[in-house]
Parts: sequence; C-alpha cells; structure tokens
Amino acid sequence: MQICDMVTIARHLNLTLVVPELDKRSFWADPSDFGDIFDVDHFINSLRDELMIVKELPLKLQLRTKKRLYSMPPVSWSNETYYLKRILPLAKKHKVIHFEKSDARLANNGLPIQLQTLRCRVNFQALRFTPQIEALGRKLISTLQRSGQFVVLHLRYEMDMLSFSGCTHGCSSKETEELTRMRYAYPWWKEKEIDSVVKRLQGLCPLTPEEITLVLEALGFTKDTLIYIASGEIYGGERRLAALRAAYPKIVKKEKILSPDELRPFQNHSTQMAALDYMVSLASDIFIPSYDGNMARVVEGHRRYMGFRKTIVLDRKKLVELLDLFQGGALAWDEFSDAVKEAHKSRMGQPTERRIIPGQPKEEDYFYANPQECLGSNGGLRDIS
Repeated sequence: MQICDMVTIARHLNLTLVVPELDKRSFWADPSDFGDIFDVDHFINSLRDELMIVKELPLKLQLRTKKRLYSMPPVSWSNETYYLKRILPLAKKHKVIHFEKSDARLANNGLPIQLQTLRCRVNFQALRFTPQIEALGRKLISTLQRSGQFVVLHLRYEMDMLSFSGCTHGCSSKETEELTRMRYAYPWWKEKEIDSVVKRLQGLCPLTPEEITLVLEALGFTKDTLIYIASGEIYGGERRLAALRAAYPKIVKKEKILSPDELRPFQNHSTQMAALDYMVSLASDIFIPSYDGNMARVVEGHRRYMGFRKTIVLDRKKLVELLDLFQGGALAWDEFSDAVKEAHKSRMGQPTERRIIPGQPKEEDYFYANPQECLGSNGGLRDIS
C-alpha cells in the first residue's frame, strides 16, 4: 500500500522515484530488500509510461546526500494539493527528498480518478513477486486445489500483534506479563497502558483461535473443511490451536505442505513467507481474516478486483458480544449460530460503497480494501491504460 501511494505521489509531482527501501527495524527484523520480494525490473518497466523509477540515486546525488539528506514524514492522509504545495517546493530545493514514513500518507477519498486508478495499476499489475516466490506459491496453490475447495484463515494471533495491541484475552498471567514487557521494550511504540477488556469489547482485538473456532462452526463450516492457516508463529503454539484442530482436522500450513528444503531460502524472512501466504489467500475459495490488519485489507481489495471473491469480513465487535452471551449461557447454540450468520450476510466481499467519514480518515474504510474507483460491476480493473 505504501509503495503504491509513493509511486502515485511521485507521478503526480513529476519526480523520479528510487526503488523503495524496506523497514528492517520492526519486531520481525526481516533483512529482505525490495528485490527479495518483488520483481524489480517488471516494476520499473511496467510503469515506464507513467514515471521514471531508478534502482539507486545517480552518483552525483549520492555524494550530495552523504553530506546532507533531507528527510521528513509527510502528513498522514494528505490529498494531492498538500503534495503539490508543500512537498514539491521541498523537492525542488533539496533535489532529493526522503520520506522516513510512508504509511497512510495519502488520503483514501477525494483524490482525482487518475490517481486512484494509478494506485490500482501499481498494486494489481506492477507489483509482482519474484519468480522464486511465484513458483513456490503456485505449487502451494495447486497442492491445495487438488484436494478440492479450501478456505484461508488469516489467523493474526502472533506475538507482535498481541503485544502492541494489548489484546491478551485468553492468555495466562505469565503470557500477559511477557507481552506487556515486550511492548515497553520498543520505545517507538507509543501506546503503553492498554485495557485489554475494553479494547476487546470495542472489537479492536483479533479473535483468539478458540473464538474463531466457534465462529467458523456458527457460520456452518463442517468438520471436513480444508483450512489453510496464513500466519507466522501462533502465540502459545499448538496448545492454542488445539480447539481449532479438534473442530477442523484438515488444517494445513505452508510448513506442512512444502519440504524443509523448499522453504529454507525463505526462512527468517517473514515478508517473503507472508508473500507465499498472500498468493494462497488470493487463490482461496473463501478468505477469512481474524483481524483487519494491512494484509487482510489488501487481500480483501485484491479479491474484489479478481471478481468479488468471497471474503468474510468479521464484525468483531458484534461477535465478541455474541460469544460472551453464548459462553455465559444466555444464548443457545442455534440462537448463537443464527445471530452470527445474520450479522455477516452483507459482509461477504460483495460490491459495496467505501465508507467515508469526513475528518476521521482512520475510521473510514481503506482505499485498498475496496478500491471502488477501479472496479467494474463484475470485478476487474476498469480501463487504466
């Protein structure tokens, strides 16, 4: 999403874009570069008619930026006027401008149609995974498809998510302490004191593996459903997956389908491993994310582009309410199941208008989850050439 936005901004300002550098300071400490994940030459060549993209700065500018590189974060959720009036003069003055942050720096709504469709063109056409990732991803998909239909469950129940969100429902006191310590150990994470109970009731926590098991059963998924889990290491390991495995024995992960030798080049590279999960998520018959994080949003949008493929976007606030009522004995199973189905009738990835909330961009629907300017009535890109 950030890459697509930065291409769009560079094109709008008629600037040359340097192939993006990826963050290597996150919790996962992934050393992958852009070229380890994406096909660089395809990226550059497929956008040649829109803007110039270079792999590195010319030597003259490299020498200049060694002495002084002008670095800044653009203002979040800004429109094209901000970039023309505030950023372009800075680029002209300093010759090179480095965006030290690029997440959510371009507005979801209110942009000219040509900018919105360029974001889609970058996302759906210019960004292609490396041949190695593509080949292994295709093998994963074909193996799953030989078994019939399959569901991808994006189970965002990993240590970083739980620590930084402060969501500890279902964790032991020892685990809660560990997650809290980790959050305080990262100075760049500003939100330290978090009330897990309140956050969960607001629908702001990922569902636990035990909760998602009940939700899948309530939605009508039977015991013989083939479920591919797209995730990193689940916090609590196999112990936390016990209920899910008991209900759905046909659970698989990439580590079970592929051999250690096939996965070895991607080990310790969480972004490359996520790219494999991304490919499988796109190809699945049904995609269900347990949390609406960045990957879940962009997969949802990509599946809309591919023909509004079925994506069950869980209403976590409603589900938490129903789960507590059911587990507290206030709802019978049939009542719980009917309520869960009713709550998700219109949350299956069908065509819908993107929700706009003036003055609250963080609360509105993300462009990449529903790039409606780029979608025809049956899915697929409108003419963006």
